[in-house]
Amino acid sequence: MGHAEDERLAAAGPREVTFYTRPGCHLCDEAKSAIAPLLLEFGGVLREVNIENDAVLEKRYGWDIPVVFIGARKVAKHRINAEQFRRHLREAAAN
Repeated sequence: MGHAEDERLAAAGPREVTFYTRPGCHLCDEAKSAIAPLLLEFGGVLREVNIENDAVLEKRYGWDIPVVFIGARKVAKHRINAEQFRRHLREAAAN
């Protein structure tokens, strides 16, 4: 059986943005600031997941955070390119 987070991601809608993070991650803070206005623009909902609270997610993502999904699709890790993220949100909303 898969991890509960995998099942949640598989069922995520096109406006659901999942943000894997951990406390004290400066790249995560930068990425969150970059996507905040885009979430407002597209009516996206951010779900932050602290990977330190889950051994499976911590092993999976480790220091590769932030990792960002729109719906079930991974769209970024480490740094956010705002224009690319906007394009991903637009494509997700169109589907």
